[in-house]
Amino acid sequence: MVNKDDFDKLDADKDGVISEKEFEKAKDILSDEKGIEKEKLNWFLRLITLGDRFSFKDLMDRAKQAFVQFIVVFFGVLISFGVEQKGDDFEDREWNIENLHNLLDEMNSLKAYTEEHLMTVEYIRGEYKDLLENWESDKRSLFIWVYGPDDYGYPLKEYTNRMPFDPDRRVYETIKLDGTFRFLGTEVAKAVYDAYDGTLYQYIKINADKEEEVFTKKFNDRVDSKWIYDLDKIDFDDPQFWLKNKKYIQDDYFVKYNIFKRIELWDQTIEQIKEYLNLVDTSIATLQKEIKTKDEEIEIIYWVF
Repeated sequence: MVNKDDFDKLDADKDGVISEKEFEKAKDILSDEKGIEKEKLNWFLRLITLGDRFSFKDLMDRAKQAFVQFIVVFFGVLISFGVEQKGDDFEDREWNIENLHNLLDEMNSLKAYTEEHLMTVEYIRGEYKDLLENWESDKRSLFIWVYGPDDYGYPLKEYTNRMPFDPDRRVYETIKLDGTFRFLGTEVAKAVYDAYDGTLYQYIKINADKEEEVFTKKFNDRVDSKWIYDLDKIDFDDPQFWLKNKKYIQDDYFVKYNIFKRIELWDQTIEQIKEYLNLVDTSIATLQKEIKTKDEEIEIIYWVF
């Protein structure tokens, strides 16, 4: 249906009649399809035109629709990724807290191990301190420990034994590599480090290994370089050897001095272990406090766009 305004546009010469020429020029007005024929467009508009005619309104409608679809897809992917990331973060947090509980268990075991090591060092130190204090004694069995009938021990035979300080630290070594320490504050990380790799720990470990080895090696060298030439037979497992050669050993002041210096090392080690145990107690308390805080935290997931 052509309205009056459209008719006036078609009747260019205003004679009240639409000629064939006027009709051809204005057929777009009479057409039910809106827009410009595709053949009249430049190459770019033809490229983006759907159908036979181009309409700017149709182009804008399609652009709006495409933009809305893009926004929906974009935010859908973004939210999906964000939720997944938050989920991964939460799982990492749970894993780190579990590691802290395992570390706390290991630190309690470290404390128990150190206490047992201290008792052993104190006992051995006491035995050799007693031997040294009675070095000039006339007691025939000076170099024999009698535990019971036919049950003997020989202090100088066992003198070459060492007591390494080697507590279990597998959990600590694992979390050093898996990033758990990034989950901790500086104070907590330092407390854990001091317990496992701090100065006192290193001193105790070195004293029980390298420093002890100095004294045991010197004693062995003394036996190899002198005793084997001075004594008829050396058999540390025979009580008669220690009875027969008691005076000879008493007169070997190199061995006596070696024992004296090793007792000094044990005294130093005992004090270091006691100080170290206090440090471990502090480290355990610090870690317990951190675990309690982490366990009570409320995980809140939120988004800011």
